[in-house]
Amino acid sequence: MSTAVMTRTPLAEAASDAAEAPVPAKKKPKAKLIFGGLAVALAATGGVVWAMGRGKESTDDAFVEGHVASVASRAQGQVIKVNVKDNQLVEVGTVLVEIDDREAKSAVRTTEADLQQAKANLVAMEVQLALTTKNVEAMLRQAKGGVVTASAMAGSSRATIDQSKADVEAAESRRALAEIDLKRSEKLRADGAVAQADLDTRRAAFDQAVAAVAQARARQQSAESGTTSAAGSIETAQGRLIAAQSGPEQIDAARAAVAVAKARVEQAEAAADRARLLLSYMVIKAQMRGVVSRRSVEVGQTVDPSRPLMAISALNDMWVVANFKEDQIAHIHDGESAALKIDAFPGRTFAGHVDSVQAGSGARFSLLPPDNASGNFTKVVQRIPVLVRIDEKPEGVTLRPGMSTYVTIKTGE
Repeated sequence: MSTAVMTRTPLAEAASDAAEAPVPAKKKPKAKLIFGGLAVALAATGGVVWAMGRGKESTDDAFVEGHVASVASRAQGQVIKVNVKDNQLVEVGTVLVEIDDREAKSAVRTTEADLQQAKANLVAMEVQLALTTKNVEAMLRQAKGGVVTASAMAGSSRATIDQSKADVEAAESRRALAEIDLKRSEKLRADGAVAQADLDTRRAAFDQAVAAVAQARARQQSAESGTTSAAGSIETAQGRLIAAQSGPEQIDAARAAVAVAKARVEQAEAAADRARLLLSYMVIKAQMRGVVSRRSVEVGQTVDPSRPLMAISALNDMWVVANFKEDQIAHIHDGESAALKIDAFPGRTFAGHVDSVQAGSGARFSLLPPDNASGNFTKVVQRIPVLVRIDEKPEGVTLRPGMSTYVTIKTGE
């Protein structure tokens, strides 16, 4: 092996001599002054930054929010007219969409006809109730009067029977007397003491007495048959009275029929109201003032309540939702002032105040909140939404939901 001979150049020797030469003592204080100045500057800068950030909490996780209403049809049908377009300003009551209403109008006419029929039936039932009430009262009075009349007839029949019995007894007495006179006259005529004419007179009187007895007995039988008829009349009258006394039940039945008719009227009115309500759904109107967005409805389309047709954003009431970290909200309270910087308006700062702090993190109120008890746990700093109201919106500024915002809250701590 050959040994390499190393040579030193004049430049290398000068550099080596300079490195080995001692540093002059006069340069050391200057370096210290420079480093000391830098340290002081850094400390001053940190102090200024700390002083400026003290009592403030800031976040760029903030967005403008507002009222956004999703418009959908409350009934199923085919669209025949769309009166608005995207980004159009609409007022309350503006007709947005019209749906074919022929079937709904037919349903209204049908239900209104049913309502008229139910009302007519109710009037008939009320008239029937009035007639039943009056008829029951009249029948009850007639039945009571019939019982009284039948009782009087029965009493009169008994008196007639008594009188006929007395008449029979009187006729029997007269017949017996006539028979005695006839026998005396026959004996005297046999002795020649009386004339034949006197005997004939006595015989005629006896025959009349016999006929009078028969007539009295016939009147007695007639009176007794009248008593039987009077008893039947009493039974009939009492039966009519019992039937008339059931009048309250008939009135109750008529009242129940009236109540059923009223219920049918109410049902018909409810059906008619529902039909009119469904008819009103054929015209979709704006319920708030705002700008139309996300319009997806077209003429000829079949709509139903499950699918939104458009959205309306109310631009007259806006606020900011700032999502602060959970370690920032300890000193954030309602009413504290805030400064808002909206990306859409660079160089401008808007004044606001804290309206409220949400009662939970955004993750907790999400569709699928995290379940830290299952699986492996990884700690993530949570965000707490804070609602910030804008104190006064400058003229010429139109805020829209979703605009990015930088929020600084003055906590005073």
